Amino acid sequence: MREAAPVREAAPVREAAPVREAAPGVAPVTLARVGMALDRLDMCYLADGGDSLLATWERHALLFSLEGPEDEILVIRARPHSTVPPDWADRAYRAVNEWNHTGRFCKAYVGDPTDRGHLPIYVELQVPFGAGAHDALLVEVVECGARSATAFVDWLHDEGALL
Repeated sequence: MREAAPVREAAPVREAAPVREAAPGVAPVTLARVGMALDRLDMCYLADGGDSLLATWERHALLFSLEGPEDEILVIRARPHSTVPPDWADRAYRAVNEWNHTGRFCKAYVGDPTDRGHLPIYVELQVPFGAGAHDALLVEVVECGARSATAFVDWLHDEGALL
C-alpha cells in the first residue's frame, strides 16, 4: 500500500512591489517628443495635425505614430514608394518571409492591394513605452527604426530583388 504524499504548505503570499516613481528625465513618449528626436537627428518630417509624423526619403516614407489603449506604443512604419504588381504576389510574400526569418529587427508584411491592384510592402517596428523614456533612448529608438527601414528598402531593391 502506498503512503500518501506529504501535504506541503502553500508558499507565503508576497506583497505587491510598490509602484516606483519615474526616474529623473523619464517622461511619457509623445509625438512632440518624437518630433524633437527627429529634429536632433536632422530628419525632416511633416506633421498631419496630431496623429502622426511623416518623413520621406528617395525610396520610401516613414510614418511615426502612437498606438495602443493609452498611446503608449511607438510605431515606426516604413513603406517603399514602389509597389509590387499583382502577378508578383508570391514573390512578394517570399521576400517578406525571407526578411522576417533572418531575424532582422523590423518585421515586414505585404499590405492590401492599392486601387490599381498593386501590393504595397511595409516594414514596422513597435516599441512599448508605457513606462516612458529618456530623451536619449527615444532618439536611439527613432534612429534605429529609420536605419532599419532604410536597410529593408535597400534590401528589397538589391538582394530581395523585388523592387
